[in-house]
Amino acid sequence: MSDNPALRQTPQAETAPRTTETLLPPVDVVEDGAGITLYADLPGVPKDRLHLHVEADTLTIEGEIALPAPEGLESIHSEVGLPLYRRVFTLSKELDADRVAAEFAHGVLTLRIPKVEHAQPRRIPIQVG
Repeated sequence: MSDNPALRQTPQAETAPRTTETLLPPVDVVEDGAGITLYADLPGVPKDRLHLHVEADTLTIEGEIALPAPEGLESIHSEVGLPLYRRVFTLSKELDADRVAAEFAHGVLTLRIPKVEHAQPRRIPIQVG
């Protein structure tokens, strides 16, 4: 932060620990008969700083914000004080964590998590006898 007297952080903000605080990205979850689709808004996160982890029944989304100042300029005010998004979900046993598909475009992460085959709805044919 510069010594600009027009704008200063409060002492509490200067001493607050930043390593443990994260932003919660807004998420929409849509379910259909074959699984769920999760949409997470991660503005400012480049693809190479986005990390997805599935371990047992836990899905973790982490993304580091990269908002560099143009060369030769110094930021004197920033409203994005936390550089890390993090969200953790517990997956139900109906979901197939081994078949998660991910897309990332325009700051939106789209995850498709299908249901395990035995949990998907199916039609039962009726025989006429």
